[in-house]
Amino acid sequence: MIIALAAGLAAFLAARFRRGAPARGGTAVVTAVVCLALGAVAAAMASLNVALPDIARSTQATQTQLEWIIDAYSLVFASLLLPAGALGDRYGRRRALIAGLVIFGAGSAVAMTASSANELIFLRGLIGLGAALVMPATLSTITGTYPPAERTRAVSVWAAVAGGSALLGMLCTGALLEAFSWRSAFGVNVVLAVIALAGTILFVPESSHPDDGTRLDTGGALLAMAGLTVLVFSIIEAPEAGWGSARTVGGIAAALAILAIFAGWELRHRHPMLDPRHFRNRQLSAGSLSIFIQFFAFYGFAFASLQYLQGVRGYSPLIAALAVLPLAIAMMPTGRITPKLVARVGARNVCVAGLVLVAFGLAVISRVGVSSPYWLLVAGLVPLGIGMGAAMTPATAAITEGLPAAQQGVGSALNDLSREVGGALGIAVIGSIVAAVYRSNLRLPPVVPAGLAGRARGSFALAFHAGGPVRTAAGTAFTDGIHTGLLYAAGAALLAAVAVAVLLPRAARSRHVAHHDQPELAPVTR
Repeated sequence: MIIALAAGLAAFLAARFRRGAPARGGTAVVTAVVCLALGAVAAAMASLNVALPDIARSTQATQTQLEWIIDAYSLVFASLLLPAGALGDRYGRRRALIAGLVIFGAGSAVAMTASSANELIFLRGLIGLGAALVMPATLSTITGTYPPAERTRAVSVWAAVAGGSALLGMLCTGALLEAFSWRSAFGVNVVLAVIALAGTILFVPESSHPDDGTRLDTGGALLAMAGLTVLVFSIIEAPEAGWGSARTVGGIAAALAILAIFAGWELRHRHPMLDPRHFRNRQLSAGSLSIFIQFFAFYGFAFASLQYLQGVRGYSPLIAALAVLPLAIAMMPTGRITPKLVARVGARNVCVAGLVLVAFGLAVISRVGVSSPYWLLVAGLVPLGIGMGAAMTPATAAITEGLPAAQQGVGSALNDLSREVGGALGIAVIGSIVAAVYRSNLRLPPVVPAGLAGRARGSFALAFHAGGPVRTAAGTAFTDGIHTGLLYAAGAALLAAVAVAVLLPRAARSRHVAHHDQPELAPVTR
């Protein structure tokens, strides 16, 4: 039914293009459409975490493969964000949005038919390609549609949707899993992509900075992709190979070397994809670091905690998703009132306070155990949500305001890059720490057959489904991993708070309020 709907929409879109230019909506309608597209791709990164136990049982995926199923999306997403933003700037943000939604929806439709973990890993990467085209186009469309005086408020809406969609997506997936299999999570992607695609065709205006004769930085894009891929691969595979092994240490060193070559390439390139000199702007650097660490912590937390809630505490997928809902309830209204807080006490104070609350929330959550009360989890989720809601909006505004109008697509892609690289590394690092501690601390009774013991060591989800003493031992070991992994995440948030306090100017405030002559991106109608 979903595939038939998508095919029907494709025919409708073709007819619309043949008839000429589509209708256009007001700024509120445009915001609604691009936020729907943003919500779809943001939710897809985290919503599948709820389905990991079901996926493991269906495909016999190991813990490492489960990490790859989640991180393949994030890795491709992050690697292609900057070139996707540049393509949108040059050839049209609306065109990039349409192309991305088509790839995102089609890849999700095919993923509904996957039968193995490796197939899912590949298809999640393909879906990430579509998401890379969608996400920078959403923010740059907003900054190109709204006048300067209204842009900060619109960005706060974008930031609230970006932050809240992941948790709402997990809740939706949890509800579907009460009646359907993990495949239903991809069905939601298809439906959202279809609706967002129709809205984009009908209402979103085209905006771009036409081709000025410069060439796209293909070499820079390839170097960035190679460096991030090697880095994430080395970290995810570290529990298997050993953190001190030549493969892990050599892989991380090679990744850092490739990324250093990327920075040198960009410095010498006449028209770089991302000029490292932009980071001389302390406001942009502080915003990027804040976003990076927030999503490093959040996605690492989501990957580990949803397995903990279902495997250790025995929650159903829906109850597990509901259990983390206090985070979203705290985060979304905080994001809405943050512009007023920034105007009153300054962006630096709000951002630093937010990061400290993130660290505090993670430290509290790290104390949960096999039989700890639910209120202990809530006591960490609420400050975590308030902290992310407070820190996200000023950090996003700092990034988008750190680049000129002609590079708003790259600016928004840099914001998204900070989110997605942070998320990808959070899943890789926190997931690998949890997996390493779990394997090290797993103490199975001698009577457990060797084959079952091997599967239990390879995958917490498979150990959970084994039941009995295997499940009990696995629950204790996995909780030990949660303790260690989330404490590392909390430490990273505290270090980021210190760095932002140093980098972000004391008097930093939105230039959309301070400078009403800021050049506006005028929409270019087809």
